[in-house]
Amino acid sequence: MQKPISQLFHTAIAKRKHLIDADTNAVRLFDGIGDGLADVFLECFADRWVLSTRDSTISNDLKAFFLKCGKTVYWKRLDQNQKTDPTHLAGPEQNEPFIARESGINYEISFQSGYSQGIFLDQRENRKRVRARVSSGDRVLNTFAYTGAFSVSAAMGGAITSTLDLSQPYLDTAKSNLAKNEIDPADHFFCKGDTFHWLKRFVKQGRKFDGIIFDPPTFSRDDKGKVFRVEKDFHRLTNLAVQCINPGGWILASTNCRKMSDMDFVHEATSKLPRSCKARSIPMPEEYTGERYLKTLWIDC
Repeated sequence: MQKPISQLFHTAIAKRKHLIDADTNAVRLFDGIGDGLADVFLECFADRWVLSTRDSTISNDLKAFFLKCGKTVYWKRLDQNQKTDPTHLAGPEQNEPFIARESGINYEISFQSGYSQGIFLDQRENRKRVRARVSSGDRVLNTFAYTGAFSVSAAMGGAITSTLDLSQPYLDTAKSNLAKNEIDPADHFFCKGDTFHWLKRFVKQGRKFDGIIFDPPTFSRDDKGKVFRVEKDFHRLTNLAVQCINPGGWILASTNCRKMSDMDFVHEATSKLPRSCKARSIPMPEEYTGERYLKTLWIDC
């Protein structure tokens, strides 16, 4: 027999209380079946909540809980075919971008910026790993960068970053995120365009990096119509990357492709790499107790 909705949420939130402090106020609070309610997820951004569901409607019990919770709450339907802004559900409206913190770093969050709010919370521990790995002056390339969260983490560790994305608005937000952490964007590099195009260009130029980050969409099509699928084409990324890596450098390879098992991803990402490259799998953050959808490899070259 399923426990009452309120009890499920109170229990899940209490289990994650230790993750929230002065340095971090952006975490997942409820993780679907792992917390007893399939296809329902709750994320916190600086004490403002985003409820995500795979259903097109919200049950009366869910709605009642959030109407009484006393928080600003927005609702997002997890529909890859209709990627829209979350809609206001409860509490005061949040109509302007605001700052959330993760591991002592400031990130701009918006509930009016489309399907994603500005930072992918499931990459928190990977961002910490990048920051811990880099040294002052290291060169780090962040591809498919979105709003540049990995770039900011690397820059906070002293790295000189190159942020690569197809979207100029995302690159502009990445610059803003650097500035919000008292880092001058002018000391870093920003590349607009296709990741494969830029990687091939870097190989020809002999440009080298100490670390390269890949977290691509599971499916995309470039301006010439060429299709990229994670399950078939990730090796193309890592094969190009290893040609741009300094000796002793690293690659962070990640995907949320649910079609692939952990072993499938290891094989796809590493099959074309030199034997000298060593890969290890990295688990998801502890609050993700449901589906282990995110696969991450740390590859030392």
